[in-house]
Amino acid sequence: MPAKAAKKKNLSVIKRARQAEKRNLRNVPVRSKIKTLSKKVEGAISGKNKEQIEKLLRETTKTIYSAVSKGILHKNTAARKISRLARLAGAAIKVSAA
Repeated sequence: MPAKAAKKKNLSVIKRARQAEKRNLRNVPVRSKIKTLSKKVEGAISGKNKEQIEKLLRETTKTIYSAVSKGILHKNTAARKISRLARLAGAAIKVSAA
């Protein structure tokens, strides 16, 4: 039986894989920062510190919108994340004010 021929390598596929890897390495820190800031907001909400909640929520929102403009997150994903955090923060601020 003859040996199998070597698989052909498509150059465009190889290049696309390289590009995807570069983009992933560039995007990982931004996604990580978003997750970290979201957790900090949730921590501040449990701590019920109104000023800190508002400050962290502003910073998180800014970071998420920045990720959208860079193409790291889809705009609907960003809107969903911001909406959920804002709803939690609003409820916490409302409770602490009452």
